[in-house]
Amino acid sequence: MLADLTPLRTSADYRRLWIGNTVSWVGQAMTALAVSLQVYDITGSSFSVGLVGLFSLVPLVVFGLYGGAIADTVDRRKLGLYSAAGLCALSFVLAAAAFVDFHHVWFLYGVVALQATCGALNSPARTAMVPRLLPPEQLPAANALNSLTTTSGTTVGPMLGGVIVGLWGYQAAYAIDAVTFTAALYAMWRLPSMLPGDDGSGTDTSTKGDGAAAGGGKRRRASVVDGLRFLATRPNLRMTFFTDMCAMVLAHPRALFPAVAVVWYGGDAKTAGLLAAAPAVGALLGGVFSGWLGRVHHHGFAIALSVAGWGTAVAVFGLTRDLWLGVVFLALAGAADTVSMVFRSTMLQAATPDAMRGRLQGVFIVVVAGGPRLGDFLAGTVGDLASPRVAIVGGGVACVVAVGLLVLRWRAFLRYDARDPQA
Repeated sequence: MLADLTPLRTSADYRRLWIGNTVSWVGQAMTALAVSLQVYDITGSSFSVGLVGLFSLVPLVVFGLYGGAIADTVDRRKLGLYSAAGLCALSFVLAAAAFVDFHHVWFLYGVVALQATCGALNSPARTAMVPRLLPPEQLPAANALNSLTTTSGTTVGPMLGGVIVGLWGYQAAYAIDAVTFTAALYAMWRLPSMLPGDDGSGTDTSTKGDGAAAGGGKRRRASVVDGLRFLATRPNLRMTFFTDMCAMVLAHPRALFPAVAVVWYGGDAKTAGLLAAAPAVGALLGGVFSGWLGRVHHHGFAIALSVAGWGTAVAVFGLTRDLWLGVVFLALAGAADTVSMVFRSTMLQAATPDAMRGRLQGVFIVVVAGGPRLGDFLAGTVGDLASPRVAIVGGGVACVVAVGLLVLRWRAFLRYDARDPQA
């Protein structure tokens, strides 16, 4: 039942990458909560908090796709290293602005947009490295461990962020984030060169249509359009994106947590941090007890069921008025999201050739990171126009209905078998 640690034991490069990402995620989650709290502190508006997601969305969409194409052309190690350095520098900028009492919403929106740009370049390169560091049979275990990276960061990060902002202000949270990025930078620096299509022995195994020239080994710029065309012919891969969008766009209540903490529970920044951390606590537990996931072969069915579980738990959270009961249902939603993430990532890695992985991971980052930003904007808008309860309950119900319609349309997704992966 417990998480399989084999990838950490067998690959020193993966182990360093995993540790570095885990540490830096704590700082990133602290910054995400601190920015939301700072925007709400300045404006008192959930709509303005939702705009944080919108200002992240456009760079994620544009540079996520373009970053995936770059990752299929250049050394993925260098791309990951340079983009991580950019994220680190932006955290220092936020800290410096807070130290000099430069509190302006437009400035925060601008920094968030730049952070999204660097993140969109970093994520496709970093994720496309994993199948090169580990054998295929270890990918489900590695994706479960990667879920622990995200969820441990987003569990500890918001809780620490709420406490640190409450005790020492925004500048402390941003400064800690900047320092934690050094762990990710070190891990990237120690990695070997990773040219796309190279099988690890120095031989270019990519084809001309996959982003490299045949013959003399001269590499050409990988095309975003080629990646989208490849995805257009792979219905099961498309469904992994569609189902995740149901959860992250329709049923993502994060932007409402500052208002819910005050209006429903009479709390403060610490309460908002607790609500933000609750899904991550559930996701963390889902990752810790992920050993059984390696024995599940029908990944499509598991994804559909877990996304519907997320929507149901979010809807029930919207009906509660007891803080700790609400935290429990948010945790259940997070556990369901871990199951979905592990199988979606494994399907994407197993059914995609190496020369296309950067571009498909670019689409993945657009959906996985861009979806919640669009969900923040949608939830914040509906919360202001109607009420937080309408936004949260209605979003959860819409998620379940949308997943049901999708699997009725593409029923082959439910029959996907990991023992014979068909994209």
